[in-house]
Amino acid sequence: MVKTEKHGGAPTQGKIWIDLDNSPHVPFFAPIIEELERRGYSVVLTVRDCFQVRDLANLFHLTYKRVGHHSGKNKILKLAGLFFRALRMAPPILGEKPDLALSHGSRAQLLLSAALGIPSITMFDYEFSKVWAIIHPTWVMVPDVIPHTAIKFDKHRILKYPGIKEDVYVPRFKPDPGIKTRLGLNGEELLITIRPPANEAHYHNPQSDELYHEVVSFMSNQPKIKLILLPRNQKQAHSARKAWPTLFSTGKIFIPDEVVDGLNLIWHSDLVISGGGTMNREAAALGVPVYSIFRGKIGSVDEYLAKDHRLVLIESVQDVQTKIILAPRDRTAKPNNGSSAALQSIVDQIVAIMESKCQVSHHKVQ
Repeated sequence: MVKTEKHGGAPTQGKIWIDLDNSPHVPFFAPIIEELERRGYSVVLTVRDCFQVRDLANLFHLTYKRVGHHSGKNKILKLAGLFFRALRMAPPILGEKPDLALSHGSRAQLLLSAALGIPSITMFDYEFSKVWAIIHPTWVMVPDVIPHTAIKFDKHRILKYPGIKEDVYVPRFKPDPGIKTRLGLNGEELLITIRPPANEAHYHNPQSDELYHEVVSFMSNQPKIKLILLPRNQKQAHSARKAWPTLFSTGKIFIPDEVVDGLNLIWHSDLVISGGGTMNREAAALGVPVYSIFRGKIGSVDEYLAKDHRLVLIESVQDVQTKIILAPRDRTAKPNNGSSAALQSIVDQIVAIMESKCQVSHHKVQ
């Protein structure tokens, strides 16, 4: 492979463009970026300014180019925003000339990389997500618990890694007890972290909202409970304050004023209830009791965690009252960090592609 240049002039093994367009992508890609750079590769990072992606990128001290924002729930605006963001990314990416595009389901990156002839890897851990419609990535990469039969793609272009996405970065986690002081927690109450459903996502099921409201209603009647609410945007935060003004005024529900380390908050919680997959799986990876109120199609990863009793699926209003166990968690043990096998597998496969000159330089997107 022809080596590219870093800003300081030193040659690198090649250049990889990573696009972060949702908040879970930041902690996921941080160790991947670090490992790729350690192996001599240059990384170009673009960030979509939505869902606290930019704030998290700053928290992780990442260097990036900010391009685009969320376009709302309207399908026409979503489509227009997709093309507009891809168009805005074109000048900096043309200037960088990356050898490979990598993302966890970025449609804008997929669109632009196809238009520019840049080979691409699209990662996902939910087989029902509609990452591509007409334009296909060069490769897809998924956790090995997702069967080939669930992926409508050329089986020779499917890459897999062991474990789940959260296994990539959870092994690096170190608890910081200072979060209690920063959030004003006294440690005497049962701490429950709640993540509302992604109600602007294309896969959203209104039943998730029903379960979310039932959870808050049920928890509000329980003594000595503190609810930490992590809304996805200001709109969700405003809706929550409007729906439960008394709970906010009495401090029963609390929204952090600034971005917090999600893993650290999960670790210091007694249990987690979430309408989104990432926080559920982060809790499962850390060994923290977790309940899912996601009511879309259940993917292979969540089915695997549920069968392994690491995740409880809340499927009805009745389940909220009968399945959720309100009990303090023993935090004397160390976090269930596991190994870095997932990280090493992902990076090894990216490097193998980068080292294959015929694939990276001459392969055309089908």
